[in-house]
Amino acid sequence: MAIFGLLIPLLLICLHISQSCRSPDDFVGASSPGDIVIGGLFAVHGRMLHSEEKSLKPVIANCAGFEVQVFLQSLAMVHAIEIINNSTLLPGITLGYEIYDTCAEVTRAMAAALRFLSKLNASKDLVEFRCNYSDYTPRVKAVIGATYSEVSMSVARILNLQLIPQVSHASTAEILSDKVRFPSFLRTVPSDSYQTKAMARLIHKSGWNWIGIIATDDDFGRLAVESFGLQAMANNVCIAFKEMLPAYLSDSTIHGKINQALEKIVKETRVNVIVVFLRQFHVMRLFRKAIERNINKTWIASDNWSAAVKISTLPNISRLGKVVGFTFKSGNMSSFHEFLSNLHSTPAGNNTFLREYTMLMSTCSHIKDQDLSKCISNYSIEGQKQNHTRTNSQLWREEFLIANIEPGFIHSTMLAVYAIANAIRNQCENRNCKDPYAFAPWELLEELKEIRFTDNEREVYFDSQGDINTGYDVLLWKEIDGRMVITNMAEYDLEKDDFIFADEEDEIEFMNLKNVQSKCSKKCSPGQVKKVSASPHTCCYECISCPENYYTNQSDMDYCILCNNRTHWSPVNSSMCYKKMVQYLNWNDWFAVLLLVLSVLGIVLICAIIIIFTRNVDTPVVKASGGLTVCYVILLCHFLAFVSTGFFIGKPMAYKCKTRQAFFGISFALCISCILIKSLKILLAFSFDPKLQKLLKDLYKPIPIVSLCTGNQVLICAVWVTVRSPFVEENFSIRRVIILECNEGSAVALGIMLGYIALLAFICFICAFKGRKLPENYNEAKFITFGMLIYFIAWIIFIPVYTTTFGMYLPAVEIIVILISNYGILCCMFLPKCYIILYKQEANTKSAFLKMLYNYSSKSAGNLSVNQSSLDSKNGTPPISSANACCKANSETNWVNGSCHFQSSGYREMRGDVPPKNSAGSTIPRRRLSSI
Repeated sequence: MAIFGLLIPLLLICLHISQSCRSPDDFVGASSPGDIVIGGLFAVHGRMLHSEEKSLKPVIANCAGFEVQVFLQSLAMVHAIEIINNSTLLPGITLGYEIYDTCAEVTRAMAAALRFLSKLNASKDLVEFRCNYSDYTPRVKAVIGATYSEVSMSVARILNLQLIPQVSHASTAEILSDKVRFPSFLRTVPSDSYQTKAMARLIHKSGWNWIGIIATDDDFGRLAVESFGLQAMANNVCIAFKEMLPAYLSDSTIHGKINQALEKIVKETRVNVIVVFLRQFHVMRLFRKAIERNINKTWIASDNWSAAVKISTLPNISRLGKVVGFTFKSGNMSSFHEFLSNLHSTPAGNNTFLREYTMLMSTCSHIKDQDLSKCISNYSIEGQKQNHTRTNSQLWREEFLIANIEPGFIHSTMLAVYAIANAIRNQCENRNCKDPYAFAPWELLEELKEIRFTDNEREVYFDSQGDINTGYDVLLWKEIDGRMVITNMAEYDLEKDDFIFADEEDEIEFMNLKNVQSKCSKKCSPGQVKKVSASPHTCCYECISCPENYYTNQSDMDYCILCNNRTHWSPVNSSMCYKKMVQYLNWNDWFAVLLLVLSVLGIVLICAIIIIFTRNVDTPVVKASGGLTVCYVILLCHFLAFVSTGFFIGKPMAYKCKTRQAFFGISFALCISCILIKSLKILLAFSFDPKLQKLLKDLYKPIPIVSLCTGNQVLICAVWVTVRSPFVEENFSIRRVIILECNEGSAVALGIMLGYIALLAFICFICAFKGRKLPENYNEAKFITFGMLIYFIAWIIFIPVYTTTFGMYLPAVEIIVILISNYGILCCMFLPKCYIILYKQEANTKSAFLKMLYNYSSKSAGNLSVNQSSLDSKNGTPPISSANACCKANSETNWVNGSCHFQSSGYREMRGDVPPKNSAGSTIPRRRLSSI
């Protein structure tokens, strides 16, 4: 019943055909008998002549606007059939044809399709209604056409009824690849999906992203726009506007729509590229008006009109700007050129198109070649009939026909004929195909789907969607010697999705397209990133700079790339990442050199002190300093402390990081330990308090004390290096550099080590402070006190500075503190002695030493006497004289004849009277006295 419902309107159309034409045979444009007949549908005329008065009768109107290019396509079909009939491809079989003019209208094409469906050899052109058409034999075995996709869709739905193969040479709508809706439709050209993909690829490679579209408001135009929209989106191309023109020129609104489209083009100043999916007669009208308005753009031409000579020869066409188009790949046209050269001798009796062309050529014989197409298309059939008397004066102008050839369409038309012929050959291998009932159209369709043949040494076949994907030629319209010439610029490979250039010049032409700017927003340079604005189009954006440590190395990037923060960095608005410079306190750094010079000067000073002390080893000053052994040990510690600063300079390495703190800590602990022994020794030698003397005697064990104090520091450092060893670390806190530094491993361990030294220094400070009032010229305690104060001040300041400093100069902070504390102690302990040795030699004698001791003892005894008298008064004891108190308080003085005589063991020993004795009563060795 569904088939019956479809046939009713078709049969009604068929019943009224006779009212608009004298007989169905008059409806045929060109025909030739044959054993197997192939139908053809070509839009030889561009429009139908509709009466201004509304007709109530279903009459098929006449056509106007003779299209030379489509006329040549119909001739290509005739030519191909003649070649096959004259070849051995179909031996003993003759192909015939029936070609109809669709006038670019569905109505007229449907009428032709009904004739194709009519039963073969029937007395009248009748379409029988059947539930099964398997053994039904229509007039034709296959149909070539139609020219336009919208027409092909309508015809295909009728031909599907009997599964008559329809092979189109020009219909490219993507929907026709749907084998569910169009099972009998095939084509020898690629689908629009490939064309729109190629267009979007071209636009993207040319750097355009803001374009306009003009298309016909029919199935072809709407589907093409939809397909292109998807491909454009995939290539980051945005559509600024879409203008749809009426599908037929007879539409009364077409002029207004064209003006509206041109107004839009003028208004959108940023749009300089227009994609045009129009028929040739639409493009003619559009371009004429665009030329009048001096609109200069880049036009992307679809395969419908990209190779149309009648458009390229429009007056002042060069004012429109560049035209880049896509057309089907072509083959060798030499045989067709020869066919056209002999066309004037071909009988035109069965080809009304040919007769019409000769009449039009006669009518337009006075017109120049560039205006001939316009002249021909402006005459209607009615006008041609009135000028029929001029047919004897035919001017063929073969060069005009050849110039109007569109090679892609001609080749695809002939390819369609060859495909059908090869399928017929396979079908007729075991059949007598002179009998028109030998096979049905649906059998030929199955054969066509599987056919494979060779064209120009290339295998040709239909894919699963019924398409032959031959690829595209990219055309460029170039003005040469004042004439617009259509040149082949590149080839688009469907499989590779890329453009192939024949030579370098063509590639340069292609690259020159980038000079045209068609963007919604200015190009974002490297270092910037696109920020999409409030516009619904992603192509409209503003350019913002990439933040720090981010970059873009290409134009128009959608996001910034993060640098490797560990090894690279980038400033704001950067187009690349820069490798971070590795920094550390280098040997050639001016500050490091200054610190090294100070360390070397300290070492030189130590050497000078050693020389001075060695040369004056027997003087009281040197002896009072504890002798050479202790001095050498202390000076060695200072030397090692100065040397340790070298481990803080240069590229950090594992051994340096593990050694430098321990090296300094142990050497400085040894130094402070020796100074502590000297402090205790001074107190022991000049203390007059028996209780304090007893305590000091018990504590004073030089070697054990030094060993214990230094050993503790060695233990601390050993545990530190073993458990939480320092290591080399890369510090990334500064964005542009990598600070190579030593991580101390444990801040607690570092604090314990430095704190332990501070503890020893504090004990030493207390002991030295108690002895600060000893004999002035030999008073080391006072200078030790000053040295320890300098040490404390330096290291107290060091703590906040060190914790708040970062960067390559962090080790320099500790070097400075080491130098300050080292110089402070060294200078306080040894420079006063060196000064006395060098510049006050009179004070560096035994007599001066004895005098100083005498004065100090007298002063101390007097003070002690006063204190004792005060105590006696409080206890009720009669006071005694100060001198007597002095003698009583000091065991080394005697009251003789009313006076106190100083008889210290040191004094008597220096005089040679008796050997000195200590407080325990034992004799003091001379070498020990020398140290007091």
